[in-house]
Amino acid sequence: IVALYLATHGSFFVVGDLMKSEQLLMYKEEQNAIVELARDFTNRWMTSVAMLDDQVFIGTEDNCNMFTLKRNILSLEQQNRRTLEVVGKFHLGEFVNRFRKGSLVMQLPETKGNIRLRHLFGTVNGVIGVVASLSQTQYRFLRSLESALERVVKGVGGFSHKEYRSCLKPRSNNLEENLNFIDGDLVEKFLSLGRGDMEKVAILMNKSVEYILRQVEVAASVH
Repeated sequence: IVALYLATHGSFFVVGDLMKSEQLLMYKEEQNAIVELARDFTNRWMTSVAMLDDQVFIGTEDNCNMFTLKRNILSLEQQNRRTLEVVGKFHLGEFVNRFRKGSLVMQLPETKGNIRLRHLFGTVNGVIGVVASLSQTQYRFLRSLESALERVVKGVGGFSHKEYRSCLKPRSNNLEENLNFIDGDLVEKFLSLGRGDMEKVAILMNKSVEYILRQVEVAASVH
């Protein structure tokens, strides 16, 4: 409909549309032409886009949701290869209007392991956030920590964290659960818990309090 946002990675680029989500294109120098490779066929009113690499892309839309898309380059079906697959979704609760590749820290200590900073984002309320990539091991640990914290830490007003971070499905009133995102705000709440609640979380995870503290401090130090 109307192309509002553009992000590039080499000869690939992603366009964020006013109403038609994201579209992946490529510049072919030998033909001096731009060709469409794939797109997200869901109607989304985009507010920002970014490319993590030439296979995975991140975007935000007007329901204050953040989501990631991935190319289906290994599929044998042409239609699947032309469709960007949703591989992550998360209700941020903020209206993001800009992504920028970078970091809020000057140098990452070696203790950060496989946490890789990718992009910063800014919102209309003045919030600055960080999107970082995790290894599978780190993701599984932090997801387990989230689940334990949800059972120990009660949400404000009785709202569950799981429900709050669920995404409103585009152009409907249905909720979809958070997928493949870790809520850094919730994870870092472990650092402010009393010793008793820390031990409850540790028991649920079958880990020591000290081990969990070290892992959370590493995750928190990326910003």
